[in-house]
Amino acid sequence: MRERIAAFYFQLVLRRAWLVGLLMVAVIATAAYALRDFRLDASADSLMLEGDQDLRYYRGVADRYGAAEFLVVAYTPQADLFSDTALNDLKVLRGQLEALPAISSVMSILDVPLIDSPRVTLTEIQQHQRLLLDADVDRALARREFQTSPVYRDLVMSPDGRTTAMLLNLQPNPRAEALFARRNELRILRDEAGLNGEQAAELSRVTSEYAAASAARQAQLRTIVADVRAVLDQHRDGARIILGGVPMIAVDMLDFVRGDIRSFGIGVGLFIIVLLAISFRRLRWVIVPAATCALIALSMSGFLGLMQWPITVVSSNYISLILIISLSLGIHLIERHRELHRQHPGMAQAQLLEQTVRSKIMPSLYAVLTTMVSFASMAVSDIRPVIDFGLMMTCGMAIALVMTFLAVPAALAPLSPGPTPDQGRDLSARVNGLFARLVESRAALVGIGFAVLVLVSALGISRLTVENRFIDYFKPTTEIYRGMVVIDKELGGTTPLDVIVDAPQWFFDEQAEEEDDEFADLLEGDGGLSATSYWFNEYQLEEVHKIHDYLESLPETGKVLSLSSSMRMVQMLNDDEPMSNFVLAVMHKLLPPSIKESLFDPYMSEDGNQLRFAVRIIDSDPNLSRDALIKKIRSELVSEAGLEPEQVKLAGALVLYNNVLQSLFASQAQTLGVVFIVISFMILLLFRNIKMALIGAFPTLIAAGMVLGLIGIAGIPLDIMTITIASITIGIGVDNTIHYSYRFRDEVAERGYAGAVQRSHASVGRAMFYTTVVVTLGFSIMALSNFMPTIYFGLFTGVAMLFALLANLSLLPALLMWARPFAEGGASSSAASAGA
Repeated sequence: MRERIAAFYFQLVLRRAWLVGLLMVAVIATAAYALRDFRLDASADSLMLEGDQDLRYYRGVADRYGAAEFLVVAYTPQADLFSDTALNDLKVLRGQLEALPAISSVMSILDVPLIDSPRVTLTEIQQHQRLLLDADVDRALARREFQTSPVYRDLVMSPDGRTTAMLLNLQPNPRAEALFARRNELRILRDEAGLNGEQAAELSRVTSEYAAASAARQAQLRTIVADVRAVLDQHRDGARIILGGVPMIAVDMLDFVRGDIRSFGIGVGLFIIVLLAISFRRLRWVIVPAATCALIALSMSGFLGLMQWPITVVSSNYISLILIISLSLGIHLIERHRELHRQHPGMAQAQLLEQTVRSKIMPSLYAVLTTMVSFASMAVSDIRPVIDFGLMMTCGMAIALVMTFLAVPAALAPLSPGPTPDQGRDLSARVNGLFARLVESRAALVGIGFAVLVLVSALGISRLTVENRFIDYFKPTTEIYRGMVVIDKELGGTTPLDVIVDAPQWFFDEQAEEEDDEFADLLEGDGGLSATSYWFNEYQLEEVHKIHDYLESLPETGKVLSLSSSMRMVQMLNDDEPMSNFVLAVMHKLLPPSIKESLFDPYMSEDGNQLRFAVRIIDSDPNLSRDALIKKIRSELVSEAGLEPEQVKLAGALVLYNNVLQSLFASQAQTLGVVFIVISFMILLLFRNIKMALIGAFPTLIAAGMVLGLIGIAGIPLDIMTITIASITIGIGVDNTIHYSYRFRDEVAERGYAGAVQRSHASVGRAMFYTTVVVTLGFSIMALSNFMPTIYFGLFTGVAMLFALLANLSLLPALLMWARPFAEGGASSSAASAGA
């Protein structure tokens, strides 16, 4: 059966290469058509932890208290902020922004009611809300109010009075919101009780429709942000203007992804051409592998479009990875073809290609399979973009293997072998010769050296952390970075954290007992909300103030908004006197709806039994430790504020992102364990040798440990991209292990262990050297990115590939000479006569 398949394959690629050519044309046409569905995704939903219970709770909080999309404009005029020049410019800017169809409303210092400039009463605010541009406003008092108000301070104006914030609320997208809500309902039902056939079909349909609606919304947001920036550009001559907000970050990150795909593809493509030209100095060895790599990259992109698999910031480097890995497969074929041509100058091209494929198909197959395992292992991470990246590259590796072994032989089949290649003494020969002599004469020294490196790596790994700042993901030149710095330092912080405090359980139990009380409606009518609410009464407001002040006192927190800040502001309407329950009830009923919507609805549930403290965290604080802060707040609200543990819940972006980061450590150990075990098993299948199964993956595992140790020593925290380096290092690095061990076995079988290291280094070692150069320099192209995790990923993965080459050219042969896993003499299972 195996020989029949081989005969069909060689008949196809060597004697009917034109059929392969037609197949490639069909693939190109199909991929080009499928590219119309190729899409990018930089939404916050794409960066969440799979099955996160905190995410489900956060969505419930958002539904209850509102979570509209908005942009933030930080405006710092050259003139005094309260001068006529600055305020008139701000008024014009506000009007231009409000006129944009996608903007539902704009909130600025021109739009918020003033109650202390001069002081107004509850009756006066019911009749008229005083605004900054009103004729009766004292601007000096207004400046003081904005700087001291418990609500406005650090929210709409900086403490120094020079910078103000404008909040641009975006028009809602009801269809996307409805699809999003229904998808989440069905997912919860699936996880808790399971779905029937009809519900499962609905979930599939809703998920697909939401993906399309989300993609359309992202395109719309890009237009919105561009329109807003066009308006802002008209006012930059007289002010420093910074745009911020989650929609802007998502739009700019999408632009980063587009730029990365473009620059990585072009950069790696040009590098491939230059490297092939320098290394092989023949046109065919440039055109054939480069064209094959381009074909594979196009096929992969078309496949992603066909599967409607969105590209995120994590998977934006797929194009460079697939080009690099494809070229490494091609280089192994080219080097083997050139070696056979040198050994047999008179051999026909068909025979050369057949011998090349026969000697390389098994090591290439297992090399690709091990790399697929390393990428597939990312599915245990529970982080959706990491999972998708792993699965994408798993499919991409299969595409690369099939296309390489079809396209390269078929393209070379019609050509003559050409002149016999020179052996030469290039850099690869000198480096490989040096390592071969080191292994043969100083094997013990090699072992000691790697033992020292393992100890140093262990020290570095012990220092690894996932505590990183989101602001550090971006270069200081980007508007995302500059916006976060301004909002952090001047406008109360960037990263939201919601602290939710419920009434104690005994209160709900008493309410349940009193439900049938015939006087309950009468009491509620007499006392209003203050008579039925746990928190909204004169007895508990002091507790609310205490919790608010505690949260505001933390060094990591910026602006805190809650019922406490609202009540302190409203208390001014009562001559700064504490309010009785009766006054609270009357005030709550008489305040204008617009003020209640701003001061109460976002911070207290309708029944007054749950509070929301909206905290903003200073993300640029170098001492910020998310996990420690979250644990501290939970613990101290119980121990110092006297709350029960079940009363306190934390939600928001800070919690969700911390969950993602904390899951990285657990998934890292689990992923590496799975990869090592599965790769060892595959090496056992390939070589049918228990010794090889034990030592085969060891050198590359050490290389992965070395790069993790280097990251730890450098003090660079792991993130959603650098966490994948170790798995990728093992997956790609073990390719060289398999190719070297396969060749080493054949050398031992043909000539014995004496000289096997020299011969293996001089043959397959040359291809290993070139592929590592390709991989290392190819990954360095990622330094062009604006996304810092991508830069770190590229640089450290390149370094890891150098470590892997070092281990495979020194430690691996030393272990092979020591363990002697292969029998000397006789023919190897891979046809030693072919010199595989």
